[in-house]
Amino acid sequence: MPAKNGTAKGNGAGTRLVIVESPAKAKTIAGYLGRGYIVESSIGHIRDLPGSASEVPAKYKGEPWAKLGVNVEREFEPLYVVNSDKRQQVQKLKKLLAEADELYLATDEDREGEAIAWHLQEVLKPKVPVHRMVFNEITKDAIQQAARNPRSLNLRLVDAQETRRILDRLYGYEVSPVLWKKVMPKLSAGRVQSVATRLVVERERERIAFVPAHYWDIQGRFDTGKDEEPKVFKAGLISVDGKRVAQGRDFASDGTLKTKDALHLDETAARELAERLRDRPYEVKSVERKPYTRRPYPPFRTTTLQQEASRKLNFSAKYTMSVAQKLYENGFITYMRTDSITLSETAITAARRQAAALFGGEYVPDKPRVYASKVKNAQEAHEAIRPAGDTFRTPAETGLSGDQFRLYELIWKRTIASQMKDALGQSVSVRVTGLSTRGERAEFGATGKTITFYGFLKAYVESADDPSTDRDDQERRLPNLAEGDPLTAAAVDAEGHSTRPPARYTEASLVKELEEREIGRPSTYASIIGTILAREYVFKKGTALVPSFLAFAVVNLLEQHFGNLVDYDFTAHMEDGLDEIARGNAERVPWLNRFYFGDNGEEGLKELVGDISDIDAKGISSFPIKGTDIVVRVGRYGSYLDRNGERVNIPDDIAPDELTAEKAEELFAQPSGDRELGTDPETGHKIVAKSGRFGPYVTEILPEALPPADGKKRAKKADAPKPRTSSLFKSMSLDTITLDDALKLLSLPRTLGELDGEPVTAQNGRFGPYIKKGTDSRSLGSEEELFTVTLEQAKELFAQPKQRGRRAAAAAPLRELGTDPVSEKPVVVKEGRFGPYVTDGETNASLRKGDEVESITIQRAAELLAERREKVAAGGGKKKTATRRRTSAKSGS
Repeated sequence: MPAKNGTAKGNGAGTRLVIVESPAKAKTIAGYLGRGYIVESSIGHIRDLPGSASEVPAKYKGEPWAKLGVNVEREFEPLYVVNSDKRQQVQKLKKLLAEADELYLATDEDREGEAIAWHLQEVLKPKVPVHRMVFNEITKDAIQQAARNPRSLNLRLVDAQETRRILDRLYGYEVSPVLWKKVMPKLSAGRVQSVATRLVVERERERIAFVPAHYWDIQGRFDTGKDEEPKVFKAGLISVDGKRVAQGRDFASDGTLKTKDALHLDETAARELAERLRDRPYEVKSVERKPYTRRPYPPFRTTTLQQEASRKLNFSAKYTMSVAQKLYENGFITYMRTDSITLSETAITAARRQAAALFGGEYVPDKPRVYASKVKNAQEAHEAIRPAGDTFRTPAETGLSGDQFRLYELIWKRTIASQMKDALGQSVSVRVTGLSTRGERAEFGATGKTITFYGFLKAYVESADDPSTDRDDQERRLPNLAEGDPLTAAAVDAEGHSTRPPARYTEASLVKELEEREIGRPSTYASIIGTILAREYVFKKGTALVPSFLAFAVVNLLEQHFGNLVDYDFTAHMEDGLDEIARGNAERVPWLNRFYFGDNGEEGLKELVGDISDIDAKGISSFPIKGTDIVVRVGRYGSYLDRNGERVNIPDDIAPDELTAEKAEELFAQPSGDRELGTDPETGHKIVAKSGRFGPYVTEILPEALPPADGKKRAKKADAPKPRTSSLFKSMSLDTITLDDALKLLSLPRTLGELDGEPVTAQNGRFGPYIKKGTDSRSLGSEEELFTVTLEQAKELFAQPKQRGRRAAAAAPLRELGTDPVSEKPVVVKEGRFGPYVTDGETNASLRKGDEVESITIQRAAELLAERREKVAAGGGKKKTATRRRTSAKSGS
């Protein structure tokens, strides 16, 4: 039922139909509008480009551009189709519109929302006045003001979204088939997705090539001899006889010393020097004090919210946006997809008032703080992400719980802190000097920080990607020292260190990297990271993003044959061009023509993918391991090691940088898992037990086929006899299975006799053991019953009604995780026939590579469930109705 607040026919105001994207948003907004408004949801996009060839209408199937869904010969005109699962909703909207006097399109105020509004107008074809209703927060005042002050559709935003959609379709639909042919079926390429994957792969390449350097330094503990605290402080050796001691930053990634004038201490030299420096007199050489000032962080925009939620709350980018969407739709925060860090005057006043109330007037500056965005081509300009309303509710006042409470608290704290005073203090740098027993002059250094006024740090402290980095509110107090003060060395110790490879990206640092390189739109980063995880180009180890060897193969191909498409500067330049089109400073069609067909001697996308015969499929999927004759190869069924034809699978949880020469040799040295059990006395065939991709099994080794007689053709492979094969029972193992066990397994399926003229067999299947008669079947209680069940027992089972779901219902959950933020139902982990999965009782989602039953969080489970819902909603194979876009319909500006 649409959300409504009566009608206003009696007062002459008419009936207004308001269309939003989501049912939750519709319910909240309906409560704020007065009489005469009916609020209904479109449930997201109602139409899009066709998702498969089957969705292309018959009259266009013969067109050369049909598979793209974009007529590249006619100014890149898109073909739009309505999803079959949206037809009923479209009819409902048309019926409501027929009874309305005005139409208000109240979708989000960004490119995507503007495009949804335009599609609604195109499909519904309203004969009544149409208004564009926009708002930045779902509060009563904001909604009522938006209804009183509508605007027209912003067709530049629509064009900008459509151009991006067309560009992404051309890229994905032209490049992905190359990956299917040369790497593996069902892979995907994308304008931002592929560049993001390349970033993760390049970081892993750096880690693989990295050679650690080993160096030593000396740490001293010095005592002032005074009666005030602190009286002891630590300082590190900086130089010896004026020559600086080498630290990690002085070494190159190949392990060599790049700072040639630095003193590189090894273990022996460091220990001997430390011994010479013990029990020697020291004094303070210098003390340098400087005022310390730290300004507040600006309010959140989309990317900084994702980064901080990842660091502080361990949320993925996608989960952060899912929780933020709920908060927005229920009126707790402003719109969460924004590049802006500005606050409205009302919000600034609310933040300053609340900061003064909570911390005191001395924590609020005399003038409001104003922040300006540094994001190039910033658009989708709302405000920063902040608590909604003219006054901010404290987290305790919201009534929220769980992750919604935690994310709201994060946003609330950051917003309040952004309008507070600077943190003030003092930084101190101390140099300590002394002579060794050999007369060497050693200089030690220490730095400290004291905070005299915490300012905004009382409300919020930002986290860092590097856990070893000091927090802004962390003090390092040093004694009150003066030049010439004598010191005693309480300890002088040598310490060894090794340089570390560059850290892998986390979701937070990858978002930051993409934004700094100006690749793609910040509002899409969450879905991009979700895609590369779902495609298994990347998997997680803790919070780190690890590329698979499949990702290496894909990036190899793209770099070698489509270099521009994954070039960072080229991709950023494309984003500039798209923004120029959005601002009206460039024309869409010439720009797309250059990209697709080429210009001025430069190859376009169509020509690039036209001839792929020179792509060496084996070469781009092969990666030699340095110092060995072993090669990593990516095959249809996963990655494996190859040494002169000898192969071994690579375990899924091995990261590429962990696959050293030693590890590869270890994998080859492991037993293959194959066991010869003996010979079948009836056939004479050798029986072996093996470990396969789908678990352990037994099979027979058939003799090689004799060569064909002269003049005879070789038999087709499909006609050759197939060896008998059977999976081991759950109670069996490769180590203990006997020849008798194997022969019993290979005797399956077992014929019990006939019932009703149909043979009855007992067999093992993907859902477990069962008996079968024609098309009818019944489950057995255990695998062992396959050998004991009788025809009489089978007859009794067939006489009983078929039980559905009995086996699944009996399975107890492995873990209870918490409440899903979307369905608001409890989520558990269960064991299924294809492995562990998470479920909220309505949606099931398998755990992926890198996910562990013991450690999976509710955030990760919610992300998997959300991706599964999206996949189901995408309607694989569902029919759609089609329309071609009328370009004349958008002649306005």
